Amino acid sequence: MAASQPSMMERNSASREAWVGPLLALLTGALGGALQGKLLETSLPQNILLGALFGLAFGALFAKRATSPGAGLVWALASAFLLWFIAPDGIHLWLTGASRSADMLNDAQQQFPRLVGYLVCLGMPVGIVLGIRGSLYFGDSQPRFRWGRAIVAGGLAGTISGLAFSGWEYAGGFLPLLSGLPPFQSQAKAVTLHFLIALLIGAIFGILFQRDVRGYGSSMGWGLGFGIFWWFFGPLTVFPVLGRAPIDWSADQGSSLFGSLVGHIIYGFILGTIYAFLDRMWVRMFIQSDPLNREPEGLGLHFLRSLQWGAMAGLTGGLISSPVMLATGILPKIAGLDTSFGGFRGLLLHLIVSVLIGMTYGLLFRNEAPSIGLGLPWGFLFGVIWWYIGPLTLMPLLLTGVFDWSPSAASALLPSLVGHLIYGGATAVTFLTLEHRYKRWLLLDPRIAARELRRIRPVGTPAPALWFFALGLGVLLPILLG
Repeated sequence: MAASQPSMMERNSASREAWVGPLLALLTGALGGALQGKLLETSLPQNILLGALFGLAFGALFAKRATSPGAGLVWALASAFLLWFIAPDGIHLWLTGASRSADMLNDAQQQFPRLVGYLVCLGMPVGIVLGIRGSLYFGDSQPRFRWGRAIVAGGLAGTISGLAFSGWEYAGGFLPLLSGLPPFQSQAKAVTLHFLIALLIGAIFGILFQRDVRGYGSSMGWGLGFGIFWWFFGPLTVFPVLGRAPIDWSADQGSSLFGSLVGHIIYGFILGTIYAFLDRMWVRMFIQSDPLNREPEGLGLHFLRSLQWGAMAGLTGGLISSPVMLATGILPKIAGLDTSFGGFRGLLLHLIVSVLIGMTYGLLFRNEAPSIGLGLPWGFLFGVIWWYIGPLTLMPLLLTGVFDWSPSAASALLPSLVGHLIYGGATAVTFLTLEHRYKRWLLLDPRIAARELRRIRPVGTPAPALWFFALGLGVLLPILLG
């Protein structure tokens, strides 16, 4: 009888603990709903009730998955984005506008302020609060968190990523990370603040996602998602408050800041990639010290195989996506610009670029996904990233010397976005097929099999939430704001 007493006490304690997350989320959601109601100037009781219900539902469904502030933030942002679709206004968009795309787009644009409110006032606070609680409650089962590693690697990665805008952007007076702030009288002050904000964003990224980053490709995706979120949080919300200006969450304001959105996306994926490199160097220099834990192939062979498989995968993706590019008229114009690259020459150039981009996929995403089903979303995300890098930025810059990050330019390039999604998915499937064929004989060694098992993302990883949030908004925002 005495032996069963501790077990009963443990069950009672676990039962009480199971309600802590939902109740904490309910309170946080209610407070966030009150803030949202005040900012949107809508019914305060309705917003408080909506926030409380959102927090309660999120706490009941995702409290155990919010094992860190970063994981909680990503799950909550994805949930808030989903709420925007399934809320009464969202259902109204699909039921009444299904046959009228123009009216549905107008209705969606009118609901854009609610999207910002859901993400900033509901998703962010609920996710971070539950994530902090989860890091304390599940801390013993998680990898050890190191503050120095997060701040130093993240801050340095953010500062280096800020250099991407140190040339033609601020020479023309455009610094995407400072959008939403009032104009600066001194260019030196603007550049200094630009790098301070880049340092801050990078350090926050390291603190939030140290435990979630596993490779270059996934870290690039995490950086993309964080860059999109920071655009909602910074230029649309916090920076106007700091500049003593009223908060404007309208679609028109979002369209006027669309160039800043593209800048945040480009900054985000650069931040994620550099952070993954610096974080890996930190681990090898200060944490790992086992000389027997070696890779099955040398660094040079690993590099060459990644390039080879990536080139073949990129060629396959280019061939599969070329009908869409041809049908939409993108190939003859090369990123929408009138050039002489038509017919066979345009197709050949498209395939050459596809091979080169595929090589970068091989270098970034090797050992990233244990199955094709889990690797396909990373491929889609890779395609979205390259749409922002290529047709929207690099191709116009190389051909004309200037780029256009306006909503109208993005709208004109939307057909190529579909082609890039197809390219990314086909490249991912082809690469994973080649990679898995090679791994079959490697897994015969139990040491290699154990190492590969450690690389698999555990159950409950926020990667699915990241795919939904980053892919959804990465595709939706050019349509919504264009």
